Amino acid sequence: MKIEEEIKSTVELSLAKKVILNLSFSRSIVADRFLEILKPFDLSSEQYNVLRILRGQKGKPANMSVIQERMISKNSNTTRLVDKLIVKEFVIRKICPSNKRKMEITITEKGLLILEKLDPIVIEHENNLASNLTTEELTQLNNLLEKYRN
Repeated sequence: MKIEEEIKSTVELSLAKKVILNLSFSRSIVADRFLEILKPFDLSSEQYNVLRILRGQKGKPANMSVIQERMISKNSNTTRLVDKLIVKEFVIRKICPSNKRKMEITITEKGLLILEKLDPIVIEHENNLASNLTTEELTQLNNLLEKYRN
């Protein structure tokens, strides 16, 4: 369905506006569906992102700036996200032995287990969203989005 039909627009939209609206509308759909997946696990998409970043550290601690720079949503309050994950026992925070002003964050076994449960569900979600496009179209879309963003 065209974006004009989705938003029931009655005016002519410029091509640039259509692109912005399509991106915004699509982002909303992707985010809403992803939140449905995370809801039973009591996680936000940002908390999930932090857990994925920490799992990628392969047991090596990360400080707050490393987590922040790797976040998808750069506006996230990383300290608050980590605090919530600590309460859920998905991560631990320790003072860095070489720099007492830095905090080191590490994913726990419980955090790894929750990601292990989520992995197949998330993969299925991603595959479902991509199912209307061919491999070539997905590659082209990815290239265009990267070009658009940069």
